[in-house]
Amino acid sequence: MAYFDAASAAPLHPVARQALLASLDDGWADPARLYREGRKARMLLDAAREAAAEAVGCRADEVVFTPSGTRAVHSGIAGALAGRRRVGRHLIVSAVEHSSVLHSAEAWEADGGTVTRVAVNRAGAVGPSGYAEALRADTALACLQSANHEVGTEQPVAEVAEVCRAAGVPLLVDAAQSLGWGPVGGDWSLLTASAHKWGGPSGVGLLVVRKGVRFAAQGPVDERESGRAPGFENIPAVVAAVASLRAVRAEAAREAERLRELTERIRARVPQLVPDVEVVGDAGRRLPGIVTFSCLYVDGEALLHELDRAGFSVSSGSSCTSSTLTPSHVLKAMGVLSEGNVRLSLPPGAAEEDVERFLQVLPGAVAGVREKLGAPAPATAVRAEELVVDSLGKRCPIPVIELAKVFGEVPVGGLVRVLSDDEAARLDIPAWCQMRGQEYVGEEPAERGTAYLVRRVG
Repeated sequence: MAYFDAASAAPLHPVARQALLASLDDGWADPARLYREGRKARMLLDAAREAAAEAVGCRADEVVFTPSGTRAVHSGIAGALAGRRRVGRHLIVSAVEHSSVLHSAEAWEADGGTVTRVAVNRAGAVGPSGYAEALRADTALACLQSANHEVGTEQPVAEVAEVCRAAGVPLLVDAAQSLGWGPVGGDWSLLTASAHKWGGPSGVGLLVVRKGVRFAAQGPVDERESGRAPGFENIPAVVAAVASLRAVRAEAAREAERLRELTERIRARVPQLVPDVEVVGDAGRRLPGIVTFSCLYVDGEALLHELDRAGFSVSSGSSCTSSTLTPSHVLKAMGVLSEGNVRLSLPPGAAEEDVERFLQVLPGAVAGVREKLGAPAPATAVRAEELVVDSLGKRCPIPVIELAKVFGEVPVGGLVRVLSDDEAARLDIPAWCQMRGQEYVGEEPAERGTAYLVRRVG
């Protein structure tokens, strides 16, 4: 089985396994105690904190270990907002942040705060000017991921940090996806990360709060981890997490070059091998191991099952594969095709022969799903000036398939009106038009759902 979902969780690094087993004997006691076993545990914890600080590029007393990356995000945002409550109650996030950041923003709004969500371009990147425009006199905190977890696009953290610093606003950086590849540049104020993203054990997060940043930990105060992460530290897991971070960093430059070549190969060859594909994310400024593409006329869940049967573990942002029946918020914010979405995130050590086998398997898997769904053959008939396609009650990618089937029946200048109540159609029909060189006229309210209007221009 080829595991290509490292952006969700990287396989446990061999160094992490060794460190975990070795520290179980000496890291079980309470590090706050003064007897011998407690001192041993404290030495392990202190050494791990020093090593983590070196990897991040900060002071050891700025590093806190949390029970997860999500907890680090929630605690970091809540503490920074509380620490600056006298400034105001305005929070800035990007539209493509990880759900842990967006959930914190939603909770802040529910409690009476205000949130500005900065838009991204079609490659998934924010512009520093977007943050500059969002800043207000009552802005307490801004948040920005270092790199996107779904499409791999790297964000201009240093430039945004400079804009925020000039305005006196702290910037929290979610570095979960990038910290294994290197430290985050720029004058940021807070940083979060998660060990299972770089091959450490799950259940260990990092929260870094720079000296001088106003911070008020929320919830009952605990004497551990500077009062910012309550509970008994899982010292063996912390030691393993930091050991794996140091190990992947030592391999990062060489492995990044190798994985970047493999993902470049995928980005170039998938559109050649499979028709009607859109490769999404920034082509140059992106993480080494992530590549994402979307296939017209394909049900994402069905495609993932086909690839799983062929021996490949991949993920998807298609609405068909989510419990909410809505497209990924990242793809939605980017305005790109969501149906048939596939994300490959190659772990360190991913084999070239597995990538080549994936490229051999993919065309047949896509073709099989399209055939089952009745994807269109080229149409030649020319009839009505306007056609109505009733796709109410049908999920992605059926509305686009039905649009494509009848499109040849209208003359140049003719109109197709697609009726749909699936949220994904709002992304996928305009994306189909862009890929096909046709005109997307817009949308209109319908008696049920929405009417999406497409004009044939050629």
